[in-house]
Amino acid sequence: MRRNPFLRFIVLTALLGSSLIAVSQSNLDKQVLMTIGDKPVTVKEFTDVYNKNNLKSEVIDKKTVDEYLDLFVNFRMKVMEAYEMKLDTNAKFKRELEGYRKQLAKPYFSNEEVSEELVEEAYQRKLKDIRASHILITCDKHALPADTLKAYNKAMDIRKKALKGEDFGTLAVTYSQDPSARDMKATENSPARPGNHGDLGYFSVFDMVYPFETGAYNTKEGEISMPVRSDFGYHIIKVTSVTDAIGATQAAHIFLRVPQDATEEDVQALKDKADNIYKELMEQDGKNWSSAVNKYSEDRGTVQREGTLSPFTVSRIVPEFIETIKQLKPNEISKPVRTNYGFHIIKLISTTPVGTFEQEKKALAERVEKDMRSKKSEEAVLQQIKKEYGFKNNDKNISTFMASVDSTLLRGAFKPAADLKMDAPLFTIGNATSTIGDFVAYIEKKQSPQRYVSIPTYAYQLLESFQSERVLDYADQHLEERYPEFKTLIQEYNDGILLFDLMEKEVWNKAIVDTVGLKDFYDRNYGKYMWDDRVRACVITVTRPESLPIVKNYIAEGVPFDSLRSVMIRDTVNYVFVRNAFFQRGDNQYVDETEWKAGVMNEIPSTVDKSTVIVKILEVRAPEPKTLREAKGLVTSDYQTELEEKWTQALHEKYPVKIKQDVLAKVRKLYQ
Repeated sequence: MRRNPFLRFIVLTALLGSSLIAVSQSNLDKQVLMTIGDKPVTVKEFTDVYNKNNLKSEVIDKKTVDEYLDLFVNFRMKVMEAYEMKLDTNAKFKRELEGYRKQLAKPYFSNEEVSEELVEEAYQRKLKDIRASHILITCDKHALPADTLKAYNKAMDIRKKALKGEDFGTLAVTYSQDPSARDMKATENSPARPGNHGDLGYFSVFDMVYPFETGAYNTKEGEISMPVRSDFGYHIIKVTSVTDAIGATQAAHIFLRVPQDATEEDVQALKDKADNIYKELMEQDGKNWSSAVNKYSEDRGTVQREGTLSPFTVSRIVPEFIETIKQLKPNEISKPVRTNYGFHIIKLISTTPVGTFEQEKKALAERVEKDMRSKKSEEAVLQQIKKEYGFKNNDKNISTFMASVDSTLLRGAFKPAADLKMDAPLFTIGNATSTIGDFVAYIEKKQSPQRYVSIPTYAYQLLESFQSERVLDYADQHLEERYPEFKTLIQEYNDGILLFDLMEKEVWNKAIVDTVGLKDFYDRNYGKYMWDDRVRACVITVTRPESLPIVKNYIAEGVPFDSLRSVMIRDTVNYVFVRNAFFQRGDNQYVDETEWKAGVMNEIPSTVDKSTVIVKILEVRAPEPKTLREAKGLVTSDYQTELEEKWTQALHEKYPVKIKQDVLAKVRKLYQ
């Protein structure tokens, strides 16, 4: 059984939180609260964790001291067992911990003042949704000045055409080097796709690369920007709409797909069907939305949720959808909207507007850290670290090395001159020295062929990167000794990963591999896994009227319903879909509309198009236990719970717990 993807997060964060509350217990902190096996646990060790998990306003299920004590003991026992099994020496564990450490260290490598400016800028941009088109003229980020100027001038010439009134979309199709601007023909690996004529749809902060985002937000609605340079080249941006942000949106839709090979007649038929569905909805003021979704929507992934899409922001969905959403109020239903995919009837459920700066600040700061704009902050931090640790270049040795570099560097085949002193220092940071030999090793690892830069330029680019890497590595190696709270956090992640790995070994994987134990558990508990009332039925959907008499004739001739699909295929009867399956209430609207009695057949003509559904009830089943195969997911999960309970009992025997009741009483008083 596949585990829930959020399980790792839950385990790793079970004992994590933010800053400790101030509690006056300096003397009590040092007292031993309990021993687990032969390991003493102080009051502070327990209350630190308890405070983090139970004294925050956002915690819903707050635990009493005694309730949390049991959780704490079980956690500590399991971590002790993980160390006993030497899981901390596993290479996979070390790699994973190092990955988390890199993430946790990031806040220590950002400049607070610069970061705050970037967060404020991001918030102001988040307040607006922008729709824009662009024309891209590609240019390598390391291009020589002559090539850069050539690309810039080309972009300027195209901009002049646009300013003189030439259609921007036509210019994008003609000149843009962004392939999405033009129609793409079908290939073996991908279907045909219409071009966007440069239209990028709606977006907000963080949806585009930072230079492009800045260019767009600095351009007024209806205007065309000067060429904006990004790593991709030069962009000419036309802002077509600037509106107040709608924030996160929850919406539902009824979707009718337009096939890629659809004729004009097919498209018109689908449009008529969509119009009829909308008319039917309006006749009941939208109260029949759920049944309409079940009957008509071809987005099968949302039918069971009344057509509800996952919450989205403006950049996550086609612009026609956003244009419509912006005109709706909650619970309003739109007329059919055409997109490249088909027709949508959209129901707005809710929008969550952008919060206040204080509400959004934390999330924005996290995004800034991960975005390329964070380089501004990193550069400031780099200078700060150099100053704190006394960074110093050896200019003489740097000059000597640079003079020895030849054209092999641009071919990605650099080898140092024979007379270079490899142990000569290039720079120092703190008590660490980096030599010419260290830099040569870095070059040999990082070098690649270069077409656009000169030898000195590329050599100094590599030196700058090497210095930055060494300076940041030095600071990183000293984080734990400089920041005790960081050291504590790393230890908590260390224990969390160990717990996850131990649970995987002792519980989760055992339940999957132990098929005999799983079968035994099912035999003891099969009464928990029951089907509701259900029927075995054949559902025949006939989408074209001319096929209906053929289907009825097969039925009249006594063709078994279980064989109808193969007979249709054999006789090339098109536009008919047959499904034989078991159904519970709510699985299929047409089956629900049919009397649940063996032999009953129901013919249901559509009220919005020319299709017909025929339902035949083949068998009625009373509630009965599911087989192990049918209930395997639930059975495996419950078996895992049983395994964990038995294993935890065994750990209590291996690591006896002795709690000092007098000390525990004092701890209880702290939280009364």
